[in-house]
Amino acid sequence: MSEKQKALSQSYLKQSLGGTVSINDLREREFNSEQLSDEEKTALRNFDRFRISELNKQVSDTAFHERYQELQIMANMGEYTEFLKEKYR
Repeated sequence: MSEKQKALSQSYLKQSLGGTVSINDLREREFNSEQLSDEEKTALRNFDRFRISELNKQVSDTAFHERYQELQIMANMGEYTEFLKEKYR
């Protein structure tokens, strides 16, 4: 099985087990040249803008790395539709 097929099957497995579609799932689909909906593209843009804003607010290396890890978790585990909300625009 190719790497692309493995990634796709893992993504579909996550969804079939009741998992949500995350920002990183969308990034993976985009990287694999899959077409994203306008809503999905907007969520990616909003997350990127939010991530940069949050990281720029940090005043120490420790705070930066902690927030970076939190954002990684959000991108991996959170549902992408969270980043369609007004507060992330």
